[in-house]
Amino acid sequence: MTTFKFEAGAPFPSISKSTLEGATRDLSKPLEGKDWQMVIVYRGRHCPLCTRFLNELAGYKPRLDEIGIDLVAVSGDSKAQLEEHTSRLDVNFPLFYGLTLEEMKSLGLYISHPRSDQETDHPFAEPGLYIINEKGTLQVVDISNNPFVRPDLENLVSGLEWIRKNDYPIRGTFSYQD
Repeated sequence: MTTFKFEAGAPFPSISKSTLEGATRDLSKPLEGKDWQMVIVYRGRHCPLCTRFLNELAGYKPRLDEIGIDLVAVSGDSKAQLEEHTSRLDVNFPLFYGLTLEEMKSLGLYISHPRSDQETDHPFAEPGLYIINEKGTLQVVDISNNPFVRPDLENLVSGLEWIRKNDYPIRGTFSYQD
């Protein structure tokens, strides 16, 4: 088994997805006058930890707005699955659906098969978080192979505030060819 791993500072791929309202957008491009983008990949409606994480993340959106970071979330769920999931979500950022297996692979995500038909009906991405800077490159990358390992939101947002204020460089750029 081989997997792709983003290099820190690599360009983030262009991935266009739709919201329930039919708006389509390139997830890598910030809106609303922001110059950085946060893309959250979540497992889908079947994951109660994802629901809790997204709802908690909504409380941090004002601080992200203050430091110029736009926020979106996406899963491999279908439109119908996202519609059902919204009954348990209270978020203030756009949710997108339909992330394909090829797109999941292109993001270097871990991918799981459902344990049963009651969980979901398709392979799904495990959690991923990408911070894309004004140059369209990855400033911060966090991926996990299970739903129990996610960044602490206060530490994440405080760290992003510090990075933005202090023009902190992209870390993890060491190459084995160096």
